[in-house]
Amino acid sequence: MLAASVLAQVPQKISYQAIIRNTDNKLLTNAVVGMRISILQDSATGAAVYVETQKAFTNVNGLASIEIGSGIAISGTFAQIDWSANVPYFIKTEIDPNGGVDYSISGTSQFYSVPYALYAENSGNSTPGPRGPRGLGGPKGDTGGYPVHKIGEHYGGGIVFFVYDGGQHGLIAAPENYKTNVGWCPGIPTYSRAKADGVGAGRANTVILIGKVGYDNGAMYAARACNEYFATADSVTYGDWYLPSKFELNLMYLQKGLLGMEGIYWSSTESTSLGDKTVITAWAQLFASGGQVSVVQTEFHSVRPIRAF
Repeated sequence: MLAASVLAQVPQKISYQAIIRNTDNKLLTNAVVGMRISILQDSATGAAVYVETQKAFTNVNGLASIEIGSGIAISGTFAQIDWSANVPYFIKTEIDPNGGVDYSISGTSQFYSVPYALYAENSGNSTPGPRGPRGLGGPKGDTGGYPVHKIGEHYGGGIVFFVYDGGQHGLIAAPENYKTNVGWCPGIPTYSRAKADGVGAGRANTVILIGKVGYDNGAMYAARACNEYFATADSVTYGDWYLPSKFELNLMYLQKGLLGMEGIYWSSTESTSLGDKTVITAWAQLFASGGQVSVVQTEFHSVRPIRAF
């Protein structure tokens, strides 16, 4: 099984991320996988205008990240795909979980938004055509005139580090580390049930943690630090920041060079097992190696607030 989304578009490459599962529906974690990418024209079974192969590495969450257009071309030329043509394009991804060319897992999805930077290469005009209102009867995937954002863009008070829905939605990191020496809790470790994970889950965890811990002894702690952070850009103040979930924190690790992140960072996801409350822990990430570790909540580490758009 393959769940995938097309991300930021840049000239002659399309960033692409996929959560990869095997035929038993289990995540393929920390693995080298073989990938064959095909760009299909007209339909999900249409002719391939471009095919390439790559090897990718999955992280602890089964997430693989590649740039389409940078692999070994098997047929066609990526730069010559006519994105301005009034036809639908589809991406077919085939996976060999053993890292070879025996592709046993496949998935196909449509490009619901034109890769505009690539469109401009072909047409000389990067302005999209007329679009219906988003959520008000426009076709599926229609941006409704809303801007398309990309990884690395300074937007919404910070730096975009993850996008989906063709760039209409994503996650923004604060432009710099906010706190570098705070605990996950201010004093006594907290069994909070803030165990949500995935994109957007950090917001729920942050609310749970502040509701559970509150002011406590007055000391700053990870969730409170992110909740009280704000940033002003172009005369607009953004105050809806939160402590990233374990999954969101790993997405930040994938862009650590862009974000300039080093050291150990707290996530908002508690890791205490139901059967053992003697050592109450939370997930943190080592940005030197990428490993995610279960850490005693009273340790002091860094936090980087994020917000969603």
